[in-house]
Amino acid sequence: MSQAPLRVHFDLAIIGGGVAGLWLANRAKNAGFSVALFEAKALGSDQTLASQGMIHGGMKYTLAGALTGASEAIAEMPRHWRACLCGEGDVNLRHTRILSDHFFMWSGDDLGSKLTGFLASKVTRGRVEPVHPDRRPPLLRHSLFAGSLYRLEDIVIDAPSLVANLAHNVEGHCFQIDWSQAQLHKNAEGVVSLSITTPEQVLEIQAQRFIFTAGKGNAELLQQLGLESPAMQLRPLQQVMVKHQHPFDFYGHCLGRETTPRLTISSHRLPDGSHVWYLGGSLAEKGAHMTPAEVIELARHELEELIPWVNLDHAEWATLPIERAEPLQPGLVRPDNAFITPAEGTANLLVGWPTKLTLAPNLANQALELLANAGITPSISHTNLHDYLAYAELAKTPWELAFPSAQSAEEALALRFREPDEDDN
Repeated sequence: MSQAPLRVHFDLAIIGGGVAGLWLANRAKNAGFSVALFEAKALGSDQTLASQGMIHGGMKYTLAGALTGASEAIAEMPRHWRACLCGEGDVNLRHTRILSDHFFMWSGDDLGSKLTGFLASKVTRGRVEPVHPDRRPPLLRHSLFAGSLYRLEDIVIDAPSLVANLAHNVEGHCFQIDWSQAQLHKNAEGVVSLSITTPEQVLEIQAQRFIFTAGKGNAELLQQLGLESPAMQLRPLQQVMVKHQHPFDFYGHCLGRETTPRLTISSHRLPDGSHVWYLGGSLAEKGAHMTPAEVIELARHELEELIPWVNLDHAEWATLPIERAEPLQPGLVRPDNAFITPAEGTANLLVGWPTKLTLAPNLANQALELLANAGITPSISHTNLHDYLAYAELAKTPWELAFPSAQSAEEALALRFREPDEDDN
């Protein structure tokens, strides 16, 4: 291709189309910045749609019987998300589906008295409340249930609808990128740029700031530039999915004697209306280095012990191995907060990890503060990249991929409301 590259200028070029990149793109667009977001797979793929959707205020980190730095750092996040879901926050999430306006923590009858006392103390008042037996969710409304149950005034959102909502807000700004036809560059002054070869044209993307929000992919992006910092740590997990026929939608954590929930359950639907439980917590951590068959057997055992009255003999099982990406921490501990920082040796690159879905707004706040401190203001109009690049599509959920339906959602709905034929009379 002999023609000169086409230089395209943006205020911000975001690489990574999960919740972190999409939320930041929303905030930046609302602030008047010209934005392009580049995604290699599909919007929401990997970590975002692997989330259980629980927007918590940190109370699940109280399992040692005390408020921690992690719990206090995210205490305001549910309130922030609620405002956005009402269309009154810094990002409009009015089209995001709320699966539940609360979730539960429950325990076996062997829970330590220290934790039981803490959850009933004044410190947690307004954030956790005990549930009277008459108010239990259907799943735990059985005579064999002998534990304690607490209700958290936090929310559970449908991650696919969140991704769709965020993407719709920045429609026309999210593009598919094929890294076999693209390359990051850094010149002698540390200025980062991106070249993309298309059938029609070589594009040279320039920006006041490039921002990496690609989760695990951040390490590969940095490697393209010959950079090793900021360093990343991976937290391997293997989640379990159970497709079943019970009408029990449930969202909650089962408390154990460990510092993370023994088991976390969230409920989801397939396009044909089938029920799926998505299981995480310590189960997923312990299962990280097991075979799928082994972690499924462990999940069966946990459910049989915790909710023995639910028959799962005819359930279908699948697993999802994932690696949660976080900034490197001493001792590989969980970060307390979202993280974003300028990359050393560069003039225009920020690298960030939200560390968990709940903290995506916090990462965007930090990013905009870094831009303001550097004097970056909206200033650049841009070319429509859709003349050369396809728009990024939405990813499918892990349960859609694990349990593919023979019918589309539209076909299943049509069958449910089918008019009777003459032959039916």
